[in-house]
Amino acid sequence: MYNDVSKELFGFGTTLLKVTVERNVITFQAKHRRAPRSVALEGEVPTLKQEVDFHMSLLYKKKLRQKLDEQTDWEIEAVLRDYDAATQLAFTNVVLKEQ
Repeated sequence: MYNDVSKELFGFGTTLLKVTVERNVITFQAKHRRAPRSVALEGEVPTLKQEVDFHMSLLYKKKLRQKLDEQTDWEIEAVLRDYDAATQLAFTNVVLKEQ
């Protein structure tokens, strides 16, 4: 599902995806490919690229949560995501409500 969201939003999947589960937290560690438009924006309008990255990350969380809600019976408390544009690494935590 994580990779499906990546393909939907960026046109391609991740180059690395590692998933760990600890108690009620599922962590996705991913390395994304650099989109050509990101490279172009970074060189011409770096502040706009940062703003686009921020909003795409918000959209990523929203879409991932929708997919998880549709395809699982998990009670999700929160979806948290941090993305580092310099390394293309993203960590996404899905926090499940404790039973």
